[in-house]
Order: sequence, then C-alpha cells, then structure tokens
Amino acid sequence: MILRLAFGGLRDKPWRTLFLLLGFGLGVGVMIVLLAIGEAMVLQSKDEKLVGGGTISVLPEGLSLEVMKTGGVGGMFVNIPNARFVHRQVLASPRLADVVVAVAPQTDGQLLYIRARGEELPVRALGEIPSATRAVGAAPELLAGAWEDDAADRRFLAPRPDELRHEMDRFHHTPARLTADERETWGEWHYFNVLSADAKRWAFITLAVGGDVPNGEHGGQVLITLHEEGRGERRFETLWPSPRIAVDTARADLRVGDSEVTLDADGRYRVRARAREQGTGAVAEVDLLVTPEPAAYFPGANIGGESLVSGYAVPGLRATAVGTLCVAGRCERFEGAQSYHDHNWGVWRDVTWEWGSARVGAYSLLYGRVQREGTDLVNEPLFVYLVDSLGFAGIFRPQEIRYEEGRRVMVDGRSVRMPARGLLFDARGADTLRIELEVEDAVATPMRGVRRGAAQGATRAFIQMKGRATLSGRLRGAPVSGNGYGFFETWR
Repeated sequence: MILRLAFGGLRDKPWRTLFLLLGFGLGVGVMIVLLAIGEAMVLQSKDEKLVGGGTISVLPEGLSLEVMKTGGVGGMFVNIPNARFVHRQVLASPRLADVVVAVAPQTDGQLLYIRARGEELPVRALGEIPSATRAVGAAPELLAGAWEDDAADRRFLAPRPDELRHEMDRFHHTPARLTADERETWGEWHYFNVLSADAKRWAFITLAVGGDVPNGEHGGQVLITLHEEGRGERRFETLWPSPRIAVDTARADLRVGDSEVTLDADGRYRVRARAREQGTGAVAEVDLLVTPEPAAYFPGANIGGESLVSGYAVPGLRATAVGTLCVAGRCERFEGAQSYHDHNWGVWRDVTWEWGSARVGAYSLLYGRVQREGTDLVNEPLFVYLVDSLGFAGIFRPQEIRYEEGRRVMVDGRSVRMPARGLLFDARGADTLRIELEVEDAVATPMRGVRRGAAQGATRAFIQMKGRATLSGRLRGAPVSGNGYGFFETWR
C-alpha cells in the first residue's frame, strides 16, 4: 500500500515529490555528518595523547594543539625549554597545591636517530613517567610485565639535593664548533660571594678554567678579592697549568691546583681556596661550607644563539656560609653569613653585561642581561627573576636600568662616573615591580680588549658594587616588599 501511494504521488505530482525526497536526503546526510563529528569529539576528549589525561595540556608557546595531534610540520622538533624547572617550580610547585593535584610530563613523536651495525636509522620516540601518568588518569592498559618508575624518573620528579645541583652546576668541555680564536677565550667558573655580619666586608671567590678544555691548551685560576667599605680591594690570584685541573661534565666538583669546590650529598658546597697577593706575597685562604636554600635557584640557560656562546646558572641564589677566611694567618669567622653561588661558561670576547643579586626580606632577586658588540651584535633583553621560600615567584622584563651617577674616578687615564643609585621598573598586567638600588661601595677595574663601540678598541671600566636593594610592587594581587643587601655589576 505504501509503495502504491508513493508511486501514485510521483505520477500525479512529480516535482513536488522529488523536492520532498531531496529535502529528506539532505536531512539524513546532515544528521550523519553531525553524528560523525560528535563521535570524533568524544573520542578526542578521551585520547590521552591529545589531552595527556589531565584537565590542562601545557605546550610550547605558539604551538597549535591540532598541529601536535596531526603531526604537521609546525609540530616537529618542539620541546619546552627547562622542562624539569617548569615541572618542579611552576606546575608542581607547593604554591599551586590548592589547584593542581597531579602533573605528568610527556613527550611524543620525538625524532631520534639510532646507530646500529654502521647504519643510522630514524625513529620516533615517546617518553612518560609511569607514576605521574597514572596520577592524571592516562596510564595505558598493561597486558604483561611491569611499568614502574626507574631512577631517571625519580630524578626528574624529585631529585636529591646533590642530584639537583649536579644537574645544573656541571662543567662543560670547550665546544668543538668554536673557532681557534673563540676557544682561546672560552672560560668557565664557580663564583661565590660572602658578606660579613655588619655588611662592611665581603669576599668574591672564583675557581675558573679557560682555553681549549680538556684536550687543547688550557689552564686554571684561583681568584679571591677582598673588599671593605671605603677601602680599595685586595686581589689574591694563583694560576695553574692543565695537569693540575680536574673538571667533570656530570658533576659540580672542580679542582684547580690545591683549591677545590665539592658538593656534599646534602647539597652543600665545600669551598677551599688558596691564592697569593701580588706585591706583598700574602696568602689568602678560604674554607667555607655554603648551604643553598632548597628552592632558591635559577636553573640555567644558554643565551645569545649562534653568535654568542654564553651560559649561566645560579644553584645558590639565596645561601648561607659557615667557615673562615684567613689572610697572612689572621682569620675572620663566618656564621650563617649571607652568601651566593653561580656558575658561568662561554666565550667572553667583547662581552659586557648588567647583573645584580640581592636578598630583600623574604624574597631574593636576580637581574641581568648580556651584550656583545662588533659584527656579531647581541643585546639580550633585561630580566628580573624573583624567588621566595616556595621557589620561583615571578619574572619581569624592565626596559632598562636607570642609573643616577655619582662620584668620578680615573680608570686607565680617563674619567668614569660611578653609579650612586639605580632603578628598575616593570608592569605586567596587574603585577608591578620596582627595585631601587643604593650603592654603598663601588670598585672600577680597567678591562682591555672590550670595545666601547663597534669601531673603537678603548678600555672599558668594569664596575662592581655593593649596596642595598629595596623591592616593592604587587604580585598575583598581593603586595610585595623587602629590603636588604646585594651586589651589582655594570660597565662604563
């Protein structure tokens, strides 16, 4: 009966019947498409490779989620720089414990090459930490065997204090890609400073290696400079040949002659240094135990790109020191003294910088940038890095340091104005930061071979300052403030 009615309608009203059939067909087609899209969205919402099993996926800046999923050209060779730091001090930080329950680092589709039997094969690799992946509900179904964290997984998630600092504070061999001239100016060093209880005396201790390390011509230096407010510095220096130097590309330990820096299992640095003053022959000896606060560190970064090899890490942004500093047998004892430790490496020809570090109440700050003149112009933006007892608190980008000049001094035959005050300011949305520097003591050192303009080879003055820093502003809606001592550097 239905077929007779359909054919009768088609015979009596052919155009109307065809129009109704076309509309019905379009409706069915649209419904099929919508159902397919809905099913795809449901499947993608459950795909742990797309969302990582959690609520939020963290990707490199500017990377499309769709590109990552489909494997487009824009999704190749990407990573999150300093992923360990991002995990430990940002996503899994105690600061976010009220909103972040679990964090799982994952990498997928990483292009690697395997060499076997003289043949090189491209492979795509993925990596996950079993316990972290289970915590965000993205663990795969295990058909056989065990899938548990190994030692490397544990070091990523929760390294011991010594493992954390060996990771960021290890030494490097001079890169093979550098030219012969660049290898001659390669340098790497441990730097420590310590301030007396009355803030009137301080010391800078450096153990350095330089040249073509380890197989070419290279050497080492132990440098101790002693300062007292209102008086000139005393400089103690001893040079050592390559056979008396031991560097480790997996550890922070360094030996230069009869001086050394070693890292204890609890993350404390033992600094033993000995150097002789030129002219008087007096010997300075340092024996310090430097204890960094656990979360107060800057993880390290290489800056400058291909035109400048320059690396910098601060394993001890906020630290205390216990021990002695002796000159010609007369010793000063430090107990819980304000201290600091950083590690530098790179090519240091025609390079200048702005740098400063201070302990300001509950906060510690670090600011700086690197500049290189000449044909390979490098002008890194200025940054301010802020930490508190929970670790990383914020980062700011002031446009400049505004110095107020003070007294004049003669440096290598020319008059140089010494900074008396400095100001850094930045606003990022509702967050603001203002740092005022008050210089209490400054020393100018002539540095030959550092250009003062692209066409000039005049000597530059390296300015080292001690003073007070005052912090004010707002961070995540709350006021921040603090005042304390620090050390600052600039060039004139």
